[in-house]
Amino acid sequence: MTALAFVVLAVYTLSLLYITVYCLLQFNLLYHYKLSPNPTDHPVSLEPLAPAAPPETTPLLPFVTVQLPIYNEYYVIERLIDAVAAFDYPRERYEIHVLDDSTDETVELVAHKVKEYRAQGYQIRQIIRPTRQGFKAGALRDGMAEARGEFIAIFDADFVPEPSFLRRTIPYFADPGVGVVQTRWEHLNQDYSIITRLQALQLNVHFTVEQVGRMNGGHLLQFNGTAGVWRRAAIEAGGGWQPDTLTEDLDLSIRSQLAGYRIYFLERVGSPAELPVEMNGFKSQQHRWMKGGAETARKMLPDVWRSALPWNHKVHATAHLLASSIFLFVFLCAVFSVPLLFLFGELVQYGFSKNFFAIFLTGLLSVIGIYYVANVQSVANKERSFGKSVFKFFFLFPLFLALSMGLSLHNSVAVLQGYRGKKSAFVRTPKFNISSVRDKLSAKRYLSGKLNLITIGEGLLCVYFLFAVWGGFYLQNTIFVFFHGLLALGFGAIFFFSVKHLGLVK
Repeated sequence: MTALAFVVLAVYTLSLLYITVYCLLQFNLLYHYKLSPNPTDHPVSLEPLAPAAPPETTPLLPFVTVQLPIYNEYYVIERLIDAVAAFDYPRERYEIHVLDDSTDETVELVAHKVKEYRAQGYQIRQIIRPTRQGFKAGALRDGMAEARGEFIAIFDADFVPEPSFLRRTIPYFADPGVGVVQTRWEHLNQDYSIITRLQALQLNVHFTVEQVGRMNGGHLLQFNGTAGVWRRAAIEAGGGWQPDTLTEDLDLSIRSQLAGYRIYFLERVGSPAELPVEMNGFKSQQHRWMKGGAETARKMLPDVWRSALPWNHKVHATAHLLASSIFLFVFLCAVFSVPLLFLFGELVQYGFSKNFFAIFLTGLLSVIGIYYVANVQSVANKERSFGKSVFKFFFLFPLFLALSMGLSLHNSVAVLQGYRGKKSAFVRTPKFNISSVRDKLSAKRYLSGKLNLITIGEGLLCVYFLFAVWGGFYLQNTIFVFFHGLLALGFGAIFFFSVKHLGLVK
């Protein structure tokens, strides 16, 4: 029994150590975020990109291709096309390509919209491939052959870019070393439900502290698949879009930066988008991101370490590429904490003290600081009242921890599949044109699925951690009670909403 106790302690401690080191690296990004002024504060004119022109003539702005890769987006595609057509960029200096892989009535909606805007003089096309090979990456790769632009702007179907988007992004390409300009995601329906509020809380960290921190620290950044603009030459230098991972955006980001281009992040330029409003759609998005992140790590880490990057940039790039693995260690930490609770007596007789775990509080404090800055102090927070922002943060943050831990089984499976090289289809996240609390999820067109083993496992884990809470009080050892309580809440909520949004409960 003693040997088992030490094995459990070793797995738990090593998992906790991994999580703590990752959190401290994230805190280093917060340091860079706070230390250096964000250069995106300064407005940039379009003039530097305009070629020299004789007097009395108007300089031409760069020609841009706007690519809209879509697949069965019946509820939101018209909204996106209308938004892109409203750009305040000269109509003759950009074209719109709807890369339409749809298999439903979306095809007819797009055809109607394209016809409508072509009649108004827009350069807009609906491009339909004979086969959907390579999913989104394949659509972008094949679409390059049709694009005339020196710069390529990309939007997913759930985005509603502002009219000023091109005028606020294109000027940064005056620097020939900039290969990508990425904007910050905003959230159209952040206040729709607790699920969307918690998603926003997490995304705000990436689109403030992480992206700006990496840029200010000189580390590798990420194009986020949408709401950004590529220099065509940077795509080509990086080897083009490749469909061998589910995160083609992260993959090409690393390859283009290793080829010598930089990614410039604009924190103060927001691009509104719709967050997933039902649990199974959210989980499919998480699966794609987590598995794709692991696939990209497996593919690109050798190239990162063979590159001429300084060692500190390699370390941060490694942490970035391995970010999805954090869920695997959270899951191990959670599962092994229960037998550790019941075997604690075996360890105490060898002089082990529970105070040992206090050193790992640095990781939790780092996370609290990062999320506080991203959601209270950054430009992502638009609350007028500081007090209201603080209250909302400290109410939501424990729920966010619970949700994140509740996703650890689902996301760990995705991560392991990615590292094993198991291939799967690119599963889109359905969106329903829900942009406020007044909108209702009445659409059923893209809601489908059945109860799977992972969801059942989440329900069983809720019971497992409720038992652990009882065990803590029974043994009069409450060191893990709060942790196990959050785990029970997280797995229980994930299970409940997964079943509810399948229509199995009312």
